[in-house]
Amino acid sequence: MNERTRVRWPIVVIAGFVGLLLIAPTLVVIPLSFTDRRSFAFPNEGWSLRWYEGFFTDRAWLGALGTSLTIALATGLLATAVGTLAAYALNRGRVPGLGAARGLLMLPIVIPGIVTAIAIFGSYLGWGLSGTMLGLMLAHTVLAIPFVVIPVNTALQGLDPTLDRAAAVLGASPLSRFTQVQLPLLAPAIATGFVFAFVTSLDEVVVSYFLQSPTVRTLPVQMYSSVTVETDPAIAVAATLVLVFSTTVILAPRALAAVRARRSSVSEGTK
Repeated sequence: MNERTRVRWPIVVIAGFVGLLLIAPTLVVIPLSFTDRRSFAFPNEGWSLRWYEGFFTDRAWLGALGTSLTIALATGLLATAVGTLAAYALNRGRVPGLGAARGLLMLPIVIPGIVTAIAIFGSYLGWGLSGTMLGLMLAHTVLAIPFVVIPVNTALQGLDPTLDRAAAVLGASPLSRFTQVQLPLLAPAIATGFVFAFVTSLDEVVVSYFLQSPTVRTLPVQMYSSVTVETDPAIAVAATLVLVFSTTVILAPRALAAVRARRSSVSEGTK
């Protein structure tokens, strides 16, 4: 074992232990979703699938789940498109005021969620968007754009400018250089931005609570109402589904990238 390995393993162990301490309280919700009681008690005294059956047969829970997934997908696509173009303009633009524009785009991260929710709700009352799917999608997009701009802007800063100049010398137009040279290199960062935008929308509760209506309610709002109005054990099922789904969405691209890197290294070693 070399010196580098001896230094690395203690860091890995400590980081893993800290990570376990951080996620352990969250993981408790998974066994709770299989309890056979109407009250929460850990460890479980009995096991049952009754609350999963109740969740997937309840129109309120299924409707909230469908609304959340629809809005999250639309938000991810719209925020990714707008955020990518915004990051490109901020990184490649040569007009005054780009610093102020960058600050404005980052405001949803800085401003407290309750302040943002009140401002959006007040504006939507005049525009007639409160309580609509479109209103929720646009509000979530505004909140998610910074999470697209950050990774894409970082990737743009790491691009080799000689590739763009070489394409220009060969006669490629600015649009062709962007779509054929830069966009493939930015694809991992854009995919990362989409994942973060999707998860941000799926997990948003404060703004969604202000903009809800009897027919448009997201899953986090339904979960909040379940906690405050009555103790419904189906909330543990909803929390488990959100946890598993969000974790899968975040880790799947990294797993695919690791598999591709391993395959490429194996193919290069066999040559």
